[in-house]
Amino acid sequence: MEYLIIFFLLALSAVFSGLTLGFFSLNKDDLKRKAHLGDKDAKAIYKLRKGSNLLLCTLLIGNVAVNSALSIFLGSLTSGFLAGVIATVLIVIVGEIAPQAVFSRYAMTLGAKLVWLVNIFRLVLYPVCWPMAKILDKALGEEFPVVYTKYELMKIIEEHEDSDASEIDEDEERIVKGALSFSEKKVSQIMTPRTEMYCLPFDTPLNDETIAKIGATGHSRIPIYRKNRDEIAGLLYVKDLLRNNWKDKTVGEVARKDVIFVETDKKLDELLDSFRKTRHHLYIVLEKFGGVAGIVTIEDVIEEIIGAEIVDEFDKYADLQEVARNKLKKKGIHTI
Repeated sequence: MEYLIIFFLLALSAVFSGLTLGFFSLNKDDLKRKAHLGDKDAKAIYKLRKGSNLLLCTLLIGNVAVNSALSIFLGSLTSGFLAGVIATVLIVIVGEIAPQAVFSRYAMTLGAKLVWLVNIFRLVLYPVCWPMAKILDKALGEEFPVVYTKYELMKIIEEHEDSDASEIDEDEERIVKGALSFSEKKVSQIMTPRTEMYCLPFDTPLNDETIAKIGATGHSRIPIYRKNRDEIAGLLYVKDLLRNNWKDKTVGEVARKDVIFVETDKKLDELLDSFRKTRHHLYIVLEKFGGVAGIVTIEDVIEEIIGAEIVDEFDKYADLQEVARNKLKKKGIHTI
């Protein structure tokens, strides 16, 4: 009978020790998210874990009580130095090290299966544990939530994509990382530079030759300027050419005059919000002294979010900024 009692107490000691490490290795916020997503194990554990100090007191007091009883029963079988050695070896190895190693790896699965046992001990030890838990709640306050920086989240996504156990694939990783980082970028980093803009003078006649050139570009919106490219006077919407009687007119007469200008240092999240509110898909970019620096489109922002260039059958180059830089190099012009 005494050996059965010792075995039972060792098993309880192992369970208390393993559950203490296992439950508190699980983040409360992670459990809450998993529970909301329908994870039954997380839901069962979260009910205990959200009262962290009461759970901690229950597990620790239960563990101490079991280990004390275990020492007493071991002492009844032998005495002196040998009893101390046996108690220490059994409690440390069987009651501490082994269960903590197991529970640290299978905390969610084993914890969910033993919730019923913890509830029993929580009920039994409630009169002792509740006052202690309340004192800790008042002294320490709420448990601090785990908040990740954007760079930490991107690193987590990278690690998940590299793991065979994760559902995240390479495309999803690229898009999530793009969505987390695009707000830090500015218009100047994604715009089509002035030298690569396709524009037309205000008084260009809308004849067959002009229509053919416009069609060959593949652009849906074309800036229209008066004297030079610093005097943008409107945007020619190619679809308007299908609705209007354009014969004997110039591109300036057909162009819409509601041009929106944006500065080069505007952040991309603000730019995307502006595109959404104004329902415009192309802005003229101004440098700090008022000259035209280029154009930026909603497509440019989307490319930053998805982390890939959107190239159609009309695009000759994926990166027009790189094209502009290469042209400078060919001319022998070097910037510092």
